Amino acid sequence: MQRATAIVRKVAVRADAIVDTIVLDHAARQAPPESLTAEGGLSLTLALAKAAAFEDGDALRLEDGRLVAIRAAGEPLLEVRAENPARLLRLAWQLGGSHVPAEIAADVLYVPRSAAELVRGQGCAATPVTRAFKPERAAHDHSQCGHDHHAHDHHAHEHHDHAHHDHDHGHSHTGHDHAHDHSHAGHDHAHDHSHAVHDHAHDHGAPGHVHGPDCKHDH
Repeated sequence: MQRATAIVRKVAVRADAIVDTIVLDHAARQAPPESLTAEGGLSLTLALAKAAAFEDGDALRLEDGRLVAIRAAGEPLLEVRAENPARLLRLAWQLGGSHVPAEIAADVLYVPRSAAELVRGQGCAATPVTRAFKPERAAHDHSQCGHDHHAHDHHAHEHHDHAHHDHDHGHSHTGHDHAHDHSHAGHDHAHDHSHAVHDHAHDHGAPGHVHGPDCKHDH
């Protein structure tokens, strides 16, 4: 059994290297099975570096360099039309909100037949058809952008918290220094005042003590 080791996208496919074709519906192209059988009977297994969806017109490269083309299979669909573009646009918006895949052309939509009730609810006309289904691709890049943005917001939030923390720390430190200086000044002031009082009392007591005996002795 051959091994397919790489996907060659449609723009790079060389027609002269194609040896067989694999026909897959939309669901199988989005989640390819590990084992595939081409229309010409070639059997192969997928040995890709990472899982990936196939598009109509892509090809699988075998180990010997040959290519096996990927073609979209015909599927039962609804061809949807409306009396004016606004009604069709409204339906497309509803389909997207309901996660229903849709292929969008200039004045028509192609959707799975399971969406018939939603189509009727919007007043559009639907005709059953069988054709290849090539709906719009999901916006994977947009989802990746919401997480960065969440990552960016998270980073900004951390930065804000850090700045706020520094501000609080500085404020506390200033308050501490102020209280310390104030206490120290008060301590010095009290000490000086007590000392002055002590000296004053001592000076006053000394003359009084000497004067008393001298006065009495003279008398």
